[in-house]
Amino acid sequence: MKNFLSLLFLFFSLTIIGQNFTRQDSLRGSITPEREWWDLKKYQLNVEVDLENKTIKGDNTINYTVLEKNNSMQIDLQPPMKIVKVIQDGKELNVKHEGNAHFIQFEKKQKKGSNYKVTIFFSGKPPTALNAPWDGGFSWSKDSNGKHFIATSNQGIGASLWWPNKDHYYDEPENGIEFNITIPNGIMAVANGRLIGEKNKNNKTTWSWKVVNPINNYGVNINIGDYVHFGEKYEGEKGILDMDYYVLKENEVKAKKQFKQVPKMMEAFEHWFGPYPFYEDSFKLVEVPYLGMEHQSSITYGNKYMNGYLGNDLSGSGWGLKFDFIIIHEAGHEWFANNITHIDVADMWIHEGFTAYSENLYLNYHYGKKASSEYVVGTRLAIRNDRPIIGTYLVNHEGSSDMYYKGANILHTLRQLIEDDEKWRQILRGLNKDFYHQTISSKQLEAYISKKSGIDLTEFWDQYLRTVQIPTIEYKISGNELTFRYTNIIENFDMPIIAVINGKEEWLFPIAEWKTKKFSKILKTVKIKEDFYVDINSVKKYKVSK
Repeated sequence: MKNFLSLLFLFFSLTIIGQNFTRQDSLRGSITPEREWWDLKKYQLNVEVDLENKTIKGDNTINYTVLEKNNSMQIDLQPPMKIVKVIQDGKELNVKHEGNAHFIQFEKKQKKGSNYKVTIFFSGKPPTALNAPWDGGFSWSKDSNGKHFIATSNQGIGASLWWPNKDHYYDEPENGIEFNITIPNGIMAVANGRLIGEKNKNNKTTWSWKVVNPINNYGVNINIGDYVHFGEKYEGEKGILDMDYYVLKENEVKAKKQFKQVPKMMEAFEHWFGPYPFYEDSFKLVEVPYLGMEHQSSITYGNKYMNGYLGNDLSGSGWGLKFDFIIIHEAGHEWFANNITHIDVADMWIHEGFTAYSENLYLNYHYGKKASSEYVVGTRLAIRNDRPIIGTYLVNHEGSSDMYYKGANILHTLRQLIEDDEKWRQILRGLNKDFYHQTISSKQLEAYISKKSGIDLTEFWDQYLRTVQIPTIEYKISGNELTFRYTNIIENFDMPIIAVINGKEEWLFPIAEWKTKKFSKILKTVKIKEDFYVDINSVKKYKVSK
C-alpha cells in the first residue's frame, strides 16, 4: 500500500508539473509518503514576538501516532523562517531541506501504533501582510494611542508562513493545541480557545491559550493589542456558551453596540446548521488591523463597526446593510471551514460557498424568505464565471473566487429543487452532525446531499461546480403552447425549473431538446423564477401568436 501511494504521488507530481505546477506545489498540496505515515494528535506551540524588530522565535512540539513504519517526516516552514534544530528524546535530529518542505530523519525506530513527540525550534522574520487577509502574513501596526496592534492571517499562503507544522488540511490535531505567546508587558496576546493563564517575567508576559477540539492549521492565530475584554453567556442548543470579545480600548463603546448582533447570528445559525461546533473552546470576536478572518473560536474583526461590507451592500438589494458582514460571514465559517473542513484546497467552495450562503440564511431567519432571496440573487453581480469554482487537486490550487457567490446561488437553487424548507434545513444540520469535526471532499458532500434529498444531483454538481457554463433557457410562445429547452449545458443536464406563467407558478422540465407544454389559456406572461441560477438575460422571447 505504501509503495502504491508513493508511486501515485510521483505520478501526480510528474503529471501536474507538465501543467506548469512545480514539485513544491505537489509537496504542499499532496498527502506525501512523508506525511501519510503519521497521525497528528496535538500541537504545543510556544512563540515569542519581538515587536520592535518584527521577528519571532519559538518551538512546536508535535504529538503523533505512527500508522506505518517510516523514518522521514515532512514538516512545512516557509522562508525566510528557519528551522533551528529538531529534538526527539533529547537528541538532535538531521533535517533535509527542500524549499518549504523539511524532512526530519529519525534515529529512533518509529513503531507502528506507538505515540511520540518531536520538538521543532524555529526563528526568523515572517513576511509582512501587505493586503491582509488575502496575501497573508503579520500585520504590524499601532493604534491611535501609539500602542502595538498586531495580528496574523494566512489562509491562502499557509500556516507554515510563520510556524512549522503539517501544512495540509487532511490531518488536524484531534486533541487541539496549547499555545503560549510571549510579548512585552502592557498589552495582551489573544489566540484560539480559552485563556488558561498568564505569567510575568523580566518585563514580559506569556499568555497561555488552549484548544481542546480539532483545529485546522490556518485557523491558529496571534492577536496583540491594547485590548479590553467583555463578554456574555449565550443559552444555546448545547447549553451555556461563553461569548468573549476583545477590542481596542478606544473602541469599547462602539463594540458593545455593534456586537449585539452576535447573539442574533448564533440564534440564526444554530437554527439552520445545528449547535455551534466548539462549545468547549468558547466563541470569540477579536479586533484586528485588517478586515477579518474565520480563525476557529477566535474570529477576527476589522469591519470598522459598520453594517454591510465596510458600509457597502454587496448585493445592491439593500438587505446587505441589515447586518455586519464580518460578524455574520466569518462566524458562519465556524460551521463551514472550521467544523467541516475541505481535505484539498481545490474544494474550498465548501468553505466559501456555504458561508456566503449563510448570509442570506441569516436574513431569512430574521427578515423572511423574500429578503433572503433578494439578497442572494443580488450577489450574482459579483459572479465572473472566469473558471470553475473547483480547482486543481494535489497542488494547493484554489478554484475561482466565484466559489463565494456562485456557490451561494448554487445552494439557493438547490433549495428550490428540494422544495421542502424543513427538509433543506435538516440536510444542513445533518452535514454538521454527520461530518462533525471532519475533513471531507466535495464529492463526499455532493453524495451526501444527493442521498438526503432523494434527488440524483450528479449533473447538477458537475454543471455548476466543474464548468463555467450557466444553463440558458430558450423558449417561445404560440397561443396556449410553451416550447422550451436548455442550451449551454453538459450532457444529461435536466434540472427542473419554475416559471411564473400568467401569474401562476408552474414546474417545467427542460432538457437539451425542445419540449412543448400546453396550457388551458392563452399565454400572456412567462417569467423564469429568479431563485434559479440560470441565464435569463439571453432568453429568446417571441410575441404571442394571434
